[in-house]
Amino acid sequence: MNTKLYCNSLTQYSRYKSRVVTIGDVPLGGDNPIRIQSMTTTDTMNTIATVEQSIRMIDAGCEYVRITAPSIKEAQNLELIKKELRARGYNTPLIADIHFTPNAAELAARIVEKVRVNPGNYADKKKFENIEYTDATYVSELDRIRERFTPLVKICKEYGTAMRIGTNHGSLSDRILSRYGDTPLGMVESALEFLRICEDNNYYNIVLSMKASNPQVMVQAYRLLILKMQELNMNYPLHLGVTEAGEGEDGRIKSAVGIGTLLEDGIGDTVRVSLTEDPEFEIPVAKNLVERYSDRANHKSIPEILSLPYSPYDFQKRLSKEIQNIGGSNVPRVVADFSEKQKITPASLFAVGYNYSVPLDKWNLTDQACDYIFAGDNSIDFQIPGTLGLIYNASAWNALKDKTRSYPLFSFDEFMKATNKSESVNFISITINELLSFSNSQIHEFPNCIFVLQTSNMHGMAEQRRIFVEFLNNSISIPVIIKRNYSNVPEEKFQLHASTDFGALFLDGFGDGIWISQTNCTAPKNVNAIAFGILQATRTRISKTEYISCPSCGRTLFDLQETTAKIRSRTDHLKGIKIGIMGCIVNGPGEMADADYGYVGTGTDKITLYKGRDVVERNVNSEKAVDALVELIKKHGDWVEKQY
Repeated sequence: MNTKLYCNSLTQYSRYKSRVVTIGDVPLGGDNPIRIQSMTTTDTMNTIATVEQSIRMIDAGCEYVRITAPSIKEAQNLELIKKELRARGYNTPLIADIHFTPNAAELAARIVEKVRVNPGNYADKKKFENIEYTDATYVSELDRIRERFTPLVKICKEYGTAMRIGTNHGSLSDRILSRYGDTPLGMVESALEFLRICEDNNYYNIVLSMKASNPQVMVQAYRLLILKMQELNMNYPLHLGVTEAGEGEDGRIKSAVGIGTLLEDGIGDTVRVSLTEDPEFEIPVAKNLVERYSDRANHKSIPEILSLPYSPYDFQKRLSKEIQNIGGSNVPRVVADFSEKQKITPASLFAVGYNYSVPLDKWNLTDQACDYIFAGDNSIDFQIPGTLGLIYNASAWNALKDKTRSYPLFSFDEFMKATNKSESVNFISITINELLSFSNSQIHEFPNCIFVLQTSNMHGMAEQRRIFVEFLNNSISIPVIIKRNYSNVPEEKFQLHASTDFGALFLDGFGDGIWISQTNCTAPKNVNAIAFGILQATRTRISKTEYISCPSCGRTLFDLQETTAKIRSRTDHLKGIKIGIMGCIVNGPGEMADADYGYVGTGTDKITLYKGRDVVERNVNSEKAVDALVELIKKHGDWVEKQY
């Protein structure tokens, strides 16, 4: 399969070159640094609160400040906000965020340095109607959009104002959904329709984005967008973000999986991390994601990919044979690393999801119980849980008297020379050099083997991806556990780096297991949580409730952080259920299509509840809405009582 590339190279890191867009005194794209931005959460009509929050964001490193302008009065107030910021010595470019209201956009474009418009709702209203279009009627719809959108384009051109055409997966118009479906291609075409109108007016000061709450959809949409731009000789800069990522660890992992996957391939000119937290807390996360690539181009060389045997625009899991409970149709397995010299006791396993009751002499397993423990050369002298497997270094495994549910880990050289191997499972640590120097025909004949893929390359994700390409090109179906080693990485960076490194591979269907090894980075319990969080974010193994939660902004109609915390406290035991918590209707109904249940602000302290994309109950008082959500989940048979 010869597939056109969406980046400069899949093996040599380099930034994908875009055109330069002027945004005040902070240009974007080209050879400029990857810019960091965020969005205020204050009421735009509260000038001082918005100014002071903007200053906190700027002081944290925010290079563009986005402010919502849901109506013309907020657009007018942007002038006062800008004047006050400039009076306080802050010249950071301001961006007006517009949905539904062209008149607000046209006013804001005369005031601020950039406007963001959403092609899904700038000239359309979403009713979830399936409309049959002929070519003629579709063209007439585009003419209607052209008439509505062109005045803004001309104003931006006249005032030197930049524009972001920001597609959101959750707010694709009925017209796009009817023609292209709820797909990454539909997201791309939604932006291109507006982009063509801009170019017809000789206006090119444009940034594009393809945001979704599902990192897989988001990554595929950006890749497709680049492919389409190449076909059309376009090179507009890209704004990266996972929308409605959520809060805390989950929000950071999901953001890193999506944004980091693209940054690894040199894609992206500006980043916004969308967390359900105060905006100044988004900035350090974005900076930690971006700063990793400041010297990435100096990595050890990786053999080129001459033919791509998979499509990076459609998810398809690599086919592997099943060995015990790894590979085949099994979910990716989690290996916990206990190889540091230590005494392993039943209490040690608490960190990886196994709780031992002394009075009952019984193990209790959580939803995030690891599948294997790597003990290295350490001994385990107690009865392990029945679902757990043990991996030892080959020499330590050979010395075991009882090898029940215990398996050896060989180096590649050890395995080739070994006379004593397991009859059930043998783990083989392998690097790219070992693989490429060995006969593929011999590898096909390895019985009962699982590869543990390792790398020491600074550009490690690309090197490990290169090995999977080799497997695909040679039809090698041996299961693969992806392993990465981290040492002395600060905890907040460790979480983001691991999420990027592993997430990028799982998003493309690679990997039958995850093994995170670390020294002096964080506690074992956190490592285990990150491993399961990465699998959850990539939708490859669901182990907990998923929350699709937007960041607060001036449109939010209730306290989003407080409400999210309340909903989590009531529902975080509902494994596999997706709950959307949206501050307003901009993306709410659309994102409900990807959630099982939805909680959407539709008026001051008024909530509308959804089952999927269908409205179930409107205008519920916010004080009673969490209880009503629980009752809705119970009504549809998805509720279980929490076990304490």
